[in-house]
Formats: sequence, C-alpha cells, structure tokens
Amino acid sequence: MTPLEPRLGLRENAAQFTLLVAVNALVGGMIGQERTILPLIAEDDFGLSGFTITLTFIVAFGLVKAATNFFAGTLGDRYGRKPVLIAGWLIGLPIPLLIIWAPSWGWIVFANVLLGINQGLTWSTTVIMKIDLVGPSRRGLAMGLNEAAGYGAVAITALVTGAIADRYGLRPEPFFLGLSLAALGLGLSTIFVRETRHFVDIERRTSPPTTSLSTLEIFTRTSWSDRNLSSCSQAGLVNNLNDGLAWGLFPLLFTAAGLSIGRIGILAALYPAAWGLCQLVTGPLSDRVGRKPLIAGGMLLQAVALSWIAVGGDFAWWVVGAIVLGVGTAMVYPTLLAAIGDVADPSWRARSVGVYRLWRDSGFAVGALLAGLLADLVSITAATHVVAALTALSGVVVIIRMTETHRR
Repeated sequence: MTPLEPRLGLRENAAQFTLLVAVNALVGGMIGQERTILPLIAEDDFGLSGFTITLTFIVAFGLVKAATNFFAGTLGDRYGRKPVLIAGWLIGLPIPLLIIWAPSWGWIVFANVLLGINQGLTWSTTVIMKIDLVGPSRRGLAMGLNEAAGYGAVAITALVTGAIADRYGLRPEPFFLGLSLAALGLGLSTIFVRETRHFVDIERRTSPPTTSLSTLEIFTRTSWSDRNLSSCSQAGLVNNLNDGLAWGLFPLLFTAAGLSIGRIGILAALYPAAWGLCQLVTGPLSDRVGRKPLIAGGMLLQAVALSWIAVGGDFAWWVVGAIVLGVGTAMVYPTLLAAIGDVADPSWRARSVGVYRLWRDSGFAVGALLAGLLADLVSITAATHVVAALTALSGVVVIIRMTETHRR
C-alpha cells in the first residue's frame, strides 16, 4: 500500500466521516419536521376523521422509501455514492413547499412520496459511505454515530416545529426549517462530500475470495435464505412497523387525552431523542458484546414500552414510555446495520444493505395500514397492543434463528 493510498478506519477518515454524520443529521431533520404536525394537519386543516385515511401519508412514505432503498445500493455501486446523495437532496427541496401550499390532502401524500425518495437515497447512501470508510473493526460505532445524528435531528426538529406550531399555527411557519435543512444538505453534499466507492476495493484485498452474486441472489440471501441476514430483515421491518404506529397514531392519542401541541411535541421528540442519544452507546457496545443480544433485547424492550404507552393516561406516564421505547429502538437500529455489514461481502454489501432497508422501511407502510385499520375497527389502544405483540414475536425469532455475526 502506497503512502498516498486511502486507508480504512474511523480515525484515518475522521473529517469526511464527521461531514457525513452532519449530512445525515440534516436528512433526519427532514422527517422530524413532520413528526408532530402532519397527523394534526390531517384533522384540523383537512377534516380527516378515519385513522386509516389519516395515515395514508405514512403508507406512501414507507412504500416509496422501501423501494428507493433497494435501488440506492445498486445505483451507488454503479454510478458512485456521491451522485446518488446529491440526487436525493434535489428531490427533497420541494417537500416543505408542497406541505405549506397544499390545498388538499393529496398534496401532502405526494410530498411524502418525495420524502420517501429523498430519505431512501440520502440516508441509505450516508450509511453505505460510512461503512465504506471505517472497515470492519469499528462498524458498530460508525452506525451508532450515524443513526444517533439522524434520529437526534428527528427529535430536535419535532420539538422545534411543535413549539413553532403551538405559537404560530400548523402552517406555514414550522416548515421553513425543513426548507433550510434541504438547501444546506444539498450544498454540503455537492461541494464538500467526496466519493467513497474506491474504499471497497481496499477492504476486498483483506477479505477471503468470494464468488460474484447477481442482484436476485443477493435479494434472496438477505430476505430469507441466509438465517442471519433474513433475521435482520424481519427485525428491521417490525421495528419500523411500530415506528409507523408511533408516528401516525400517538399524536392523535395524546390529543384525545387533552394534551397541548407543545406537550405533544415534547413526547414526539423524547422517543427519537432517546433513540438517537443511546445509539452512541449501543453502536460501539455491539462491537464488544456482539450483535444478537442487543437486537433480541431491544425488540423485547420495545414491546414492553408500547404496551406501557397503550395503558397510560397522563403526560408523565407517556414520558417514561417514550424514553423506554427510544432506548429499545437504539439497541436494535445501528446493530442491525452493523450485522448486515458483518455478513455481506464488500463486493455486494451495498446491495444487501439496500435489500435490508427495503424490508425495514416497508414496516412504515405495514404499520400504518395495520394500526389504522385496528384503530378504526377497535381503538388506538388495541392497535398498540397488537403491534407490541408482533414486536415481541420478532425478538423471539432473533433468539431462535440468528447466530452471532461479529468476529470479535
């Protein structure tokens, strides 16, 4: 290796890694601008009363983001990571304006179609670029930092937009923040982010030789034939299934209990805040204790938290539930990405990450549809208990089927 050749490692690539962390925080902020406000806009501005209809924006977001995740990995392998990242930000620019100007709910749904593409291209690409840079030894730490930045920003923007809406109204003022985030993300990605695809060749030199796989073979392995990859895929799907419930129904649950928009914003922020901050611990912890204990334990803890929220009735009770739910999610989220990176060969890892994220973000759509139907037919409480049971079952699947993936 020549002195001028790039080297793998977090310390060796600290400046570019830090920049990508900052970019992913901006990506998370694009979701955070909606977390508190869109369910309330559905009721107040457009008079939507059915939970299933109200959650159509999450269904659209989840389906499109899932599909875009799949193609992001393939496009990143073919054309490079940076062009995909820039394309994602270009698609994100009109989203706040569509929400601000929306004369009908269809505009909101279309804005979330664009948000799904934006998130699928940008978040997937920042994940892949960080995995490219750090190599295998610090992968858990890298994913912990990445996801902490993203979901920390979700929390901050959910809190800030909730406070703005409480003072000025639901539209347009809260979404000026999202417009600034999109412009800044595009500028940083275009001017300062550097391509990382060539780092894959460096890692491949130290990896055992492997046969080339087609995209169909990678899809099959990640979806069901490889017990570790498929265990991660189902856990990711169920994790975002319960996040779809939390995003779409919890603000309505809290509104029905008489909480102000400001307090709803606090609860909407606490969950991703705990999720984001705790990943600074759980990511590197998985490099020491392994991936499986954190994934299984996190799914079970999320199930407990969801049931806790379902039986609650006041602000303090829900504060505890939101924090515990965030801690459980933090145990799972970066660890699943690190486990995919452990198993997938560098030559097809980006595509495997794309397949995993396809299944994971399908959970938004599945969760919104399931939760909306159950809430319409029975109640939000019943929907939450059902999703809690599915989350616990997913943890049991990990315990039975998955083996440890981290080579310590």
